[in-house]
Amino acid sequence: MPRRFHDAEELLPPATALKRALAIIYDGLISIAVLLVASWIYTMIAGWMTGWDQYEQMAEAGKLSGDPGLTFVLFLVLYLFFAYFWTRIGQTLGMQVWRVRIENLDGTSVSWTQALIRYATAATVVFLSILGGYYLGALTMLLSIPAILALFYPINGLSLTDRASNSVVVQVAKPEKK
Repeated sequence: MPRRFHDAEELLPPATALKRALAIIYDGLISIAVLLVASWIYTMIAGWMTGWDQYEQMAEAGKLSGDPGLTFVLFLVLYLFFAYFWTRIGQTLGMQVWRVRIENLDGTSVSWTQALIRYATAATVVFLSILGGYYLGALTMLLSIPAILALFYPINGLSLTDRASNSVVVQVAKPEKK
């Protein structure tokens, strides 16, 4: 059941591009820590299942680079991290600091499906930019930077991820001091 953040008639202002960018940077740093822990756990499990001696030989031979299992696990862990916060309280830790929240137009929390659409949209654009940069070089940056900016920069209050997931990132008022 979705959580209601405010009355449906109450409209909060859309978050500014600066606040969105600052929240993305903050959440990016937290994501690095989450991915490091997930990588460590994956490595411990893979080493235990394979056998430590054989796993060490595989690592020294370079057979572990580009492990699709690790890539999938990291992609899934990052989705679960963001979706959990977005569907529960509408805010990740970085969004809480900069007082922005993801919600539906009626003031309710987004669903897991909407969170997946937001995450997949962002991941696709970033992945294609990185892939293009790897294969095509620095020239790709002329296309990648505007694509990533268009992904998160709000036009008429809605970014590409907002439009794709049918949700909005709003600015949350400061809590009243008692």
